[in-house]
Amino acid sequence: MTGRIVLAATPIGNVADASARLCDLLESADLIAAEDTRRLRDLAARLGLNITAQVIAVHDHNERDKAGLLVAEALAGKTVLLVSDAGMPSVSDPGFRVVEAAAVAGVEVTVAPGPSAVLTALALSGLPTDRFTFEGFPSRKAGERASALAALASEARTMVFFEAPHRLDATLAAMADAFGPQRRAAVSRELTKTYEETKRGALAELAQWASENDPRGEIVITVAGRPAEQPSMPDLVREVLARVAAGERAKDAVADLAGVAGVPRRELYAAVLEARKES
Repeated sequence: MTGRIVLAATPIGNVADASARLCDLLESADLIAAEDTRRLRDLAARLGLNITAQVIAVHDHNERDKAGLLVAEALAGKTVLLVSDAGMPSVSDPGFRVVEAAAVAGVEVTVAPGPSAVLTALALSGLPTDRFTFEGFPSRKAGERASALAALASEARTMVFFEAPHRLDATLAAMADAFGPQRRAAVSRELTKTYEETKRGALAELAQWASENDPRGEIVITVAGRPAEQPSMPDLVREVLARVAAGERAKDAVADLAGVAGVPRRELYAAVLEARKES
């Protein structure tokens, strides 16, 4: 009889965010794989929980080797709980290789959802949330970081990054170079903790703020995607005339295109009339 592997989210700061399901799993699991066993036991102590399961360390450096063990334990009928230091396992933390191995072996994998630094920072950023991409930690090496950011310069989706506080000012400056100094962004730190803060503004402004204030704590950077290029007035006029030639009323075409492009309807209509006179 096979067991299962459970990926469980842990608090990213405020211990009160621990779900009732997480607490139950910590006390009932047969085996717990933790990114840092000391942090896990500290969390359990703060939650007033009694962990009786075997606890092993599974982190970036040994996950490939430990994945087989966790899958074998699940195949033997055990409930294997996988937790990271904070947030959801496999999101910039161990978990992916375990799930990959479990899928190959046909072992059931489920999730106990909960806190996520990525989604929390995205919600706080004030930037579009309908489409986004998670980019993890930028490279520590300046050249590699600049190349990776340059490759993202045309990304239209909101981008979410993690960063260490002592590299924040350099990374924001590199982002300003790659994306433009006026690109909108937000820096969130110490999410859900006592000194939680989100600073919003242009990348150049945020880079200066980080350099002057030396912010501390765990950092999430959220950057707006590349804005869509606005068509010029002559382009809009040509589009209106083409639609009129195809049988559409000029006023309808003007109203539609002006709304999409965000230009005054009267201004576009006047330009269309002038173009008609000239032709």
